[in-house]
Amino acid sequence: MRLVRFFLAMIALVPIGATLRAAESPSADEKAIRDNAQLYVKAFNARDAKALASLWAPKAVYVNRDTGKRFEGREAIQTALTTMFKKQGPAKLSVDIQSIRFVTPSVAVEDGLATVVGDDDEPEQSNYTAVNVKHDGKWLIDSIRETVVPPPAGAAEHLKALEWLVGEWNDSDDDATIHSTYHWSVNHAFLIHAFSVQIADKIEMRGMQVIAWDPAEKRIRSWAFDSDGGFAEGMWEQDGDRFVIRTNSTLPDGKRGTAINTIRKIDDNHLAWSSTARHVDGEMLPNIEEVNVVREDADASDSDSGPAATEPDNTASQQDQ
Repeated sequence: MRLVRFFLAMIALVPIGATLRAAESPSADEKAIRDNAQLYVKAFNARDAKALASLWAPKAVYVNRDTGKRFEGREAIQTALTTMFKKQGPAKLSVDIQSIRFVTPSVAVEDGLATVVGDDDEPEQSNYTAVNVKHDGKWLIDSIRETVVPPPAGAAEHLKALEWLVGEWNDSDDDATIHSTYHWSVNHAFLIHAFSVQIADKIEMRGMQVIAWDPAEKRIRSWAFDSDGGFAEGMWEQDGDRFVIRTNSTLPDGKRGTAINTIRKIDDNHLAWSSTARHVDGEMLPNIEEVNVVREDADASDSDSGPAATEPDNTASQQDQ
């Protein structure tokens, strides 16, 4: 996309619209620049290098931001455009002018946003500051300075701090084992946590938790559901190497529960989990002190696994890590 980005920036030099102020006929100059913009967009989308180059000043200069290569003059720009169109697939251009000011009656400085979209690419946007000059009575492109706009952070980026959880984990003692598996959904949009509680040889409960980035609340949230009919919602906050999750749960018998759960990364193969401020229908329950949970494929011989959580009437709240 380097060449596309290069010409994205150059195309953006041609304004589509703004409020212009000049000593000589600002409305006429504005119309001329707008007309050039439409011609440039049309020529670019038609892959017409010659028509595009004709909208640049004879001695215009463009410096590619990525490579530092200079393109001096209309002929060099036309050659570069021709090469780009041969190498790149179809791409469509649009521009959004944010401001234009006239420095002199024959020099206009423009700031705006340009977008190029290819058949198989995400839209690529560029902020730009462009200089247009009036040459022999005609407005032409003279120079540009541009920076590519980074795409907005997606869910995967916001959840990256939890990526170390992916895999299988066990928390067990002589009476029970809690087995957890974390994996990504498609496009890393959600982190999926499946868990089961096994007593002796029998699975007593299964459940699932979905961990997501909430772009409206701008925070991590989670929703957990267990096979007994309980469910819980969690609001996550990061505190150094810990995640603190404030949960609200509905138990299978209709009672309401709250808790503050904490997970702390010890290393790649060990985490600590605890639960405090636990209440069910207003009744306080004992805290669950830190439990050491071990990755399944790790050597757990040196781990000091604590007891599994044993409050069956508050499982949904405990499991909403």
